[in-house]
Amino acid sequence: MPQYGEANHVFELMQNMLEQLLIHQPEDPIPFMIDHLQRDNDYVPKIVILGPPASGKTTIAMWLAKHLSTNLLSVEGLIAKEYSPLAADARMHYQKFKMVPNMLLIRLMQERLKEEDCIRRGWILDGIPETREQALTIQTLGISPRHVIVLSAPDTVLIERNLGKRIDPQTGEIYHTTFDWPPELEIQNRLMVPAGISEGETARKLLEYHRNIVRILPSYPKILKVISADQPCVDVFYQALTYVQTSHRSNAPFTPRVLLCGPVGSGKSLQAALLAQKYGLINVCCGQLLKEAVADKSKYGDLIQPFFEKEIAVPDNIIMKVLKQRLDQQDCVERGWVLHGFPRDLDQAHTMDSLGYKPNRVFFLNVPFDSVIERLSLRRTDPVTGERYHLMYKPPPTMEVQARLLQNPKDSEEQIKLKMDLFYRNSAELEQFYRDAITLNGDQDPYTVFEYIESGIINLLPKKVP
Repeated sequence: MPQYGEANHVFELMQNMLEQLLIHQPEDPIPFMIDHLQRDNDYVPKIVILGPPASGKTTIAMWLAKHLSTNLLSVEGLIAKEYSPLAADARMHYQKFKMVPNMLLIRLMQERLKEEDCIRRGWILDGIPETREQALTIQTLGISPRHVIVLSAPDTVLIERNLGKRIDPQTGEIYHTTFDWPPELEIQNRLMVPAGISEGETARKLLEYHRNIVRILPSYPKILKVISADQPCVDVFYQALTYVQTSHRSNAPFTPRVLLCGPVGSGKSLQAALLAQKYGLINVCCGQLLKEAVADKSKYGDLIQPFFEKEIAVPDNIIMKVLKQRLDQQDCVERGWVLHGFPRDLDQAHTMDSLGYKPNRVFFLNVPFDSVIERLSLRRTDPVTGERYHLMYKPPPTMEVQARLLQNPKDSEEQIKLKMDLFYRNSAELEQFYRDAITLNGDQDPYTVFEYIESGIINLLPKKVP
């Protein structure tokens, strides 16, 4: 039952529906809930992009809207809308006073957000809200973004950037004389210098922006990300895209069932131990389970013993019985588990899945061959004390100890290469099977790797946009 709830996001579904009920307070809630469920739009983009003049927010907003197939809403776009008395009223105000009153702008936005394409495909607000009053009014009306991005750059950079801005009057695309000049001569010839981009006017707009933004940000404490705009536009876009594709942490009850995959020496055992220590998960090492079964002389241990003696692989059906016995125990069911060492290929993954053991978080730890060789081939053991050493990271204290150190035959370079080849031969199929898996660079400080794994567990999995 918990797996059904997690797989179908039942908790989030009920939470979103309750939020909408409290916001809209319909006289008859039943038809409202039916309509809400039929819309199936709980996860469409709802994004706000803010930033000072010349920060590139409109460009980023346009690229995101195109990539996510969603609707872009800006002040200019809202007041230019045809066949809308509100938009006509807003145009008159703008022509006279170069601004649109708060309530008129918000009514325009409400009118647009009620249209079918915004309901089905979501929206991006470019530069809205402009003031704290707008932000609070928008929240009061139940218009709640899921992600808020604020672009930031030094004022000196923004003033210099603004002076080179040019606009295509036909498409509305923004170009720059230095950073983004169009190659087509036809476009070059029709570009215009926008109004209000002189150094003095830009400085005045920046002052007004800074005065307002510090009062807007407290309205979005948990969904806000600040991105430096003082870098190539493509880098800003990909940082913004990564953020808006990230789901925020859910309040749903959650029992982690974690699978760690990676070649020998990738650090699976250490990461499993860290997860078990911090979150109380049961550390399930498949190889260790088989050794314990033999040591305990259990019924499965008697079946495994001959394969150990002949140093050949234990059949999948025996491994699965031992694993099933452990995962069915009450501590694994209640506290969750972190599994490593199994499955090693697609058949094993299918078997595990068919028996109902479905991990809800899967991580692949990628480590280059040279790094694995360095980690494993330099390991040594002192036959006298049983102490383990590493010739690079934990060298023996004296020459006498070093002289008697022994290397496990499994740590030879040839054996390591065989195991790595075997893993990477099957890893592509495993990654295809576990489509929501997260791939990490395992060739870095283990505590950095742990932070990435931890983030992947406590946050919802990102929505993959084609």
